[in-house]
Amino acid sequence: MKLNLMLAFALTVPFVSTAMDLPVAPGPFVGTRDSLTNYSCPDWFRDAKFGIWAHWGPQSVPMEGDWYARKMYQQGSPQYNDHLARWGHPSTNGWKDIVPLWKAENWDPEKLIELYKRAGAKYFVSMGSHHDDFFLWNSKLHKWNAVQVGPHRDVVGEWQAAAKKNGLPFGVSEHLGASFSWFQDSHKSDKTGPLAGVPYDGANSNYWDLYHFPAAPDDKSTWYTKDPRWQQQWYNEIKELVDNYHPDLLYSDGPVPFGNEVGLSQIANLYNLSAADHSGKTEAIYNCKENSGGRWVQDYERGVGGGISPVPWQTDTSIGDWFYNKHWKYQPLSWTVHMLVDITSKNGNLLLNVVLRPDGTLDPEVETMLQQLADWTAINGEAIYGTRPWLVFGEGEVKAKGGAFKENFTYSAKDIRFTTKGAALYAIALGWPEENKIAIRSLAATDDAKQNKIEKVELLGRAGELKFAQTTNGLTVELPGEKLSDLTCALRITGRNLKPAPIPEAPAVAVPACIVTPDSQGRLIFSAADAALHGEHLKLEEQGGKPDIGYWDNADEWVAWTGRVDKPGTYQVSATIASANGDAEFQLEAAGQKLNGKVFRTAGWDKFATADIGTVEIKQAGNFTVVLRAKDLVAWQAINLNSLHLTPVAK
Repeated sequence: MKLNLMLAFALTVPFVSTAMDLPVAPGPFVGTRDSLTNYSCPDWFRDAKFGIWAHWGPQSVPMEGDWYARKMYQQGSPQYNDHLARWGHPSTNGWKDIVPLWKAENWDPEKLIELYKRAGAKYFVSMGSHHDDFFLWNSKLHKWNAVQVGPHRDVVGEWQAAAKKNGLPFGVSEHLGASFSWFQDSHKSDKTGPLAGVPYDGANSNYWDLYHFPAAPDDKSTWYTKDPRWQQQWYNEIKELVDNYHPDLLYSDGPVPFGNEVGLSQIANLYNLSAADHSGKTEAIYNCKENSGGRWVQDYERGVGGGISPVPWQTDTSIGDWFYNKHWKYQPLSWTVHMLVDITSKNGNLLLNVVLRPDGTLDPEVETMLQQLADWTAINGEAIYGTRPWLVFGEGEVKAKGGAFKENFTYSAKDIRFTTKGAALYAIALGWPEENKIAIRSLAATDDAKQNKIEKVELLGRAGELKFAQTTNGLTVELPGEKLSDLTCALRITGRNLKPAPIPEAPAVAVPACIVTPDSQGRLIFSAADAALHGEHLKLEEQGGKPDIGYWDNADEWVAWTGRVDKPGTYQVSATIASANGDAEFQLEAAGQKLNGKVFRTAGWDKFATADIGTVEIKQAGNFTVVLRAKDLVAWQAINLNSLHLTPVAK
């Protein structure tokens, strides 16, 4: 169905259930969960371990980070204020006027893919469409695409050609499913000021091909719409993408779209096309953020698995913000390497967004990081690519809590991760051990004389065998005097009957696993994802596509963070909270000081309000603790907590 016909249908027909037209390519799969149980993850993905993603499009133009196209329609937000100052009021100058400014004028996909491959990427993923409803492929169904607007290039097609030229499997991500709800803010208006009540440009029906028509009054989903017209539109457009480009991987930003036959049929179509392309064997990967039971590859956004999964999985994350943000600092190389090693040890893959500037180039520090990553993978890739998990994923002080939005951990050489390939067991320390010795408790001698018979230990990157000793306390290996890397120390161990020896349960570790440090503006942002949750009912969830701490209806439960500063200072403290049941009063403790705060009742559990709490003085450099708890156990009202901000007060 052509887009103009779909819009005409949408504007003239009331919201009623309609029969879906969900054609699926011929093959072994149909759009049911039972059918998809016959899927098996292909070896290419299990061997690859590391992919690079270009989460890139017109939302990079403002250089203000993720979700700009929606937040510019939220009065008072930084993005709204930025748009107002640079481009004018969104009632006349809206997202439609920024999209053509994305020119990608210096984008060289072949050069970039060659660099990514040298850095160790074994597959590449392109953005297909973000929530802004702009397509990066050559679409016949939607005029707002990169061939007709902006770069006037088939971005998906050119990325795919470059990936194939370099022998890399090619994937594409779709975030379109959430756009129908996500973009409804463009239909609203200012609540205050001289243009209060004047509709934003999204309310103009001439632009509904970009902003979508208004949602039905009862279609209030914060992510996936229940409107069958939009579900049909999504199916047609994503099927066009899959049918025309035959990607090796398709990523959906959320659970299975719409949770029904619509999304499941799209998966079946992808799998069947892949089977037809590969002599009856499905070689395609489908990623989404839902437990799969092996039907697809589950993805954790900015998180990791807590242990070894019986089926392959994937982390998707970014070295910075999702879209280019001139205010953000990039993650250090150690963060990427440690994430990759930890994820690989747990049967996962790392899909890393390497942030591109609007013109399609990389910042110099990103190019440097990729070159350094290439040096690391050249030596240590043997312990990553083509490996499988051992019987345990590792040992050490840091225990990463599994799930989405849990990724910033401070590892040391005492944290060791294991992988296997052929007859080799790899032990990778997440740092270079002090005194040039590494102790591996999991390979201790046991009462069984046939277990853990170590024959040879070698260091990746250096020829020759290493001296070692084995006792009931562990395997101790002497390292060469010259440090090979500050990032890791990877050993190749061969022997007979290698099984993990029991390790006594260690006491609680005083060293925090997740430390919040100042951003480029000196702010400490204590996010929901970084919090330590103290309570049985507290959960990390998503409201409006962002993480929050929810189910906080028990006043005895509390949350905590660890921060670190390089010098003393005074900070203004604010909290971003939703409290749909009533006014919430809480107490915050920061660096030994107590403050009382209050957030008034908000319009819903996804309607967050920010309240200033007061100021705290961090009196010395180093680590400090922040705790948030109920002020009064009896008067407590449930909240959803998004974040705390400590903003430096200028002297």
